Amino acid sequence: MPVSLALTRLGASAELLEAGVIVKPSFCGPCFGAGDVPANNGLSIRHTTRNFPNREGSKPGEGQISSVALMDARSITATVLNGGLLTPATDMNFEAVPSVYSFDREIYDNRVYNGYKQPTGQVELKFGPNIADWPPMVALPRNLLLQVASVITDPVTTTDELIPSGETSSFRSNPLKLAEYTLSRKDPGYVARAKTVNDLEQARRQLIRSSGGEVPPDLQALASKLIEQGIAEGARDIWYDTGIGSVVYAVKPGDGSAREQAASSQKVLGGWANIAVSYATKRYRSNLINWGMLPFTIGAEAEPFMVGDLIFIADIRDKLARGDESFPARVIGSAGVREIELRLEKLSADEREVILKGSLINYYAG
Repeated sequence: MPVSLALTRLGASAELLEAGVIVKPSFCGPCFGAGDVPANNGLSIRHTTRNFPNREGSKPGEGQISSVALMDARSITATVLNGGLLTPATDMNFEAVPSVYSFDREIYDNRVYNGYKQPTGQVELKFGPNIADWPPMVALPRNLLLQVASVITDPVTTTDELIPSGETSSFRSNPLKLAEYTLSRKDPGYVARAKTVNDLEQARRQLIRSSGGEVPPDLQALASKLIEQGIAEGARDIWYDTGIGSVVYAVKPGDGSAREQAASSQKVLGGWANIAVSYATKRYRSNLINWGMLPFTIGAEAEPFMVGDLIFIADIRDKLARGDESFPARVIGSAGVREIELRLEKLSADEREVILKGSLINYYAG
């Protein structure tokens, strides 16, 4: 913003606009899909690495990535002066007019509240009509029962496929509404399945809060299934010791932008984990951890999961706390019960603590 302010004061912004340049506000544009140039089927030459559908025009026909050196201001000026033909600055003779720039932080002081280490606790936050708080996030329970809500077998899954840009832009400050779009382009049935699993978990928590009461039929049926398979000795093991959540399996999720909503939207819907052969980026894996989700890996040769499979992991809280990297689990599917090994490798002590507390929010809250 200070740079934008300086350009306005110099009159440079007006000259750029008169020349046909589109000036965007200073914010994350490429990964958020704010690049509405060129026209459909047009040629796009950019120095960003986000040449994905819906991120540079609705459906650009061609996209080329150039180096930053080619796309610098001098080369762009040379191209404009040469009638729009791509021209390097070294091929044009023109004299640059020097301008003095000094950083002015006043615009930040007037717009941004900096409460880091100096919060104003007595002032209540005021939420706009489309701004919502995060739902409560609980600590990792003793055991976990995960239901597979989506199976993605593509070689790579991008964050834009996990949570799309574009149509979700107005809900970035409303996590519950944003979560409704999770996997909407890849697996439209995911949200409903995840919600159904989350309803079971909410019913389980209600039983704990009320110290008993009538057990919903779906929750009773789930407990009976686990007892029948020898996974739980009694219903109490489910009500008090086993958290219930959804899990997404993908071969290699998290490519593309670093948007945290790809993980947080799953968490809002009751997600407790991802299972992958590997993660496309460290950032996506970190985002899962920051939202208290377990970034499991599994061998590529493992028997495939099916939507609806149940995965029971016993004593996961104690094992994670003591630094285990291998987590034996049992899968309950249509063909019966089978044993698998899930891996959590190279987690730092802080990362383990974040997952144990249920999220980075809880971790900072103390």
